[in-house]
Parts: sequence; C-alpha cells; structure tokens
Amino acid sequence: MAIARRLSRLTVAAILMAAVALLVDACGGAGSGSGAKAGKATASAAHFQVSSLLEPSGRALGVVDDKTPWQYGIVTTFAEEAGRTPDIREYYSSWGDDFDAEGNAFLWRHGQLPMMALVPTDTSLARIARGEEDSYIRRLAAQIAAYDGPLALSFAGEMNGPWNSWGPPHAAPTDFVAAWKRVHDIFTAQDVTNVIWVWTPHVVDSGTTAKLRPYYPGNAYVDWVGLIGYYGPIDGVAFSSLFTPTMREIAGFSGKPVLIAETGVAESSQKEAHIRDLLRGATKAGVIGLVWYDQRKDWPGGKQLMDWRISTSVGARAAFQVESARNEFGHSFKND
Repeated sequence: MAIARRLSRLTVAAILMAAVALLVDACGGAGSGSGAKAGKATASAAHFQVSSLLEPSGRALGVVDDKTPWQYGIVTTFAEEAGRTPDIREYYSSWGDDFDAEGNAFLWRHGQLPMMALVPTDTSLARIARGEEDSYIRRLAAQIAAYDGPLALSFAGEMNGPWNSWGPPHAAPTDFVAAWKRVHDIFTAQDVTNVIWVWTPHVVDSGTTAKLRPYYPGNAYVDWVGLIGYYGPIDGVAFSSLFTPTMREIAGFSGKPVLIAETGVAESSQKEAHIRDLLRGATKAGVIGLVWYDQRKDWPGGKQLMDWRISTSVGARAAFQVESARNEFGHSFKND
C-alpha cells in the first residue's frame, strides 16, 4: 500500500510536470521572457524586430500633427483628402513624458507605423549627454520595448534650427551627438529591438546654414535620415532648391534611406504646381516616403501663419491625389 501510494504520488507529479511543460511551451517557453530571465525581460518583453522594415520596397505616405496617437481624426481626414489611408502617423512627445503603448498599438493595428518626435524642450542636450537623465531614458526604453510593435523614433529633430532651444547657438553639434548616442546606447543595453532611429535635420537654407556632418551620430546609430522642409514664399518653391542640395550634402557621409519626415505646401496661386513638383521630385530622388503636415502652422522659425492642408482648394486636393497615385506613394507596412 505504501509503495502503491508512493507510485500514485509520483504519477500525479509526473502528470503535473508534463502539464506545466505544455503550458510553458504554449506560452512561448523561457525565451519569451518567463522563468529565470523574467527580470531582464521587463525591458524587452515584446522582442519586436524592426529589421524587416528598415528597407521599404515602396514609398510610404504619412501625416503628422501635434495630437496624441488616440486622436485619430487627423488620419481619417487625411485619408479623405489624400485618397488613401496614411502608412505613417507621426506625433510629438515632450521629454519626460511616458510612452503611450496602447495608443501606439492602436495605430499599428490600424495600419500606421507610429513615429514619435521626442522633443527635449526643457532639458539641455548637455544634461542628457552627461547622464543626468538616464533614469528617464531607461524608463522610456522599457516602456517602448514592452509595446508589441515598431516605432520610428526621432530625437531632437531640427537640431540645426536656431529657433529650437536645442539648436545653434544654444547647443553645439557635439552636445547633440553625445546626447543621441547616450539615448541610443541605453536602449541597446536594454535590448530594445523595435525602434527605427530617424535622424531629422531641417534642410539647409537661408535660416539653417549650419553644416550637417558634425551633427551626424554615425551609421551605427541611425537607421533612416529624415528631412524636414516646407514649400513656401521664403525658402522653397522647388524640390531642386529645397531638398536636393541637402540630400547631396548628406550623401557625402551617409547612405541611409531618406524619408521626408515633415513637409507641406503653403497656400498660393502655385500650390497645385508645387504639390506636383514635390511628389515628382521625391520620387526621382528615391526617398522611402514623405510625411505631410496637414494643418495650418507658423512658418518654421517665424510668425507668418501658413495653410499647409491638402484641401485648401479642389485643385490642390486633385493634384495631390493624382500625383501621389501616379508616383506610387502608399506603401503599407505589414503589421502581422
């Protein structure tokens, strides 16, 4: 009887062990972040890999504004105006803010690659570079890693723009590079694999004359080059003068894919022609996409209010729809 009871207990234990093994296997095994490695996995539970997204086969079409990911109206409005749903939804986030995992997951589920422009308005680049903001960077890295999807991340964009608190003469290129590397290195140390690093200077023009190479962190720290530039009465009325010179300068030190990360065409009698020129020029230049600021906004660095929306006229809307379709803008990122 004692032997029988002992065998019975062993049988029950074996069954329980087998059940636990099956349960672990069904949940993805220890490699998914459970068990002994759970402590490390808190910063990298998702393990989403962005490698398949780094070299898009088509040209993406995106939209940007200053609203949160949950404020989806800009996406539906832009879809109506552009004739298709955008592939990228860019938004701004202030340094110190927590990452909105649910909002970004919502975008990714609906077909948009989230792109977050992280803005260090009230924090100096030198402070970040010295490591005084490491606790925030580690928290942000863990929050982003735990989100089960990709994120295009632009840090301190338009770093060459004197209108920014992190641009010249407020901060030196060495401050920017050191801060960028500090953020990137902490993300890497925490095994964050779901971020596309987008380096986003403003195009070199009459208001931003600084050389760009000193601001470049290096190919090991950048996945995409993202250019910011607007068609308007001050600096740009043609792709050849607005974007081409800057792209040539950057090509001298980086071969990374180029995304026009923020652009628009101001309202004028030539808006239709400028829209056609932008889309044709971007196609000829081989960019991987462009992100449109479909709002009214002050001219960069100034106080002159411009209307960048596609729908300012029937002609502008038609020009955008026809030319974007003709040049095959609208690359859907796979979210499965």
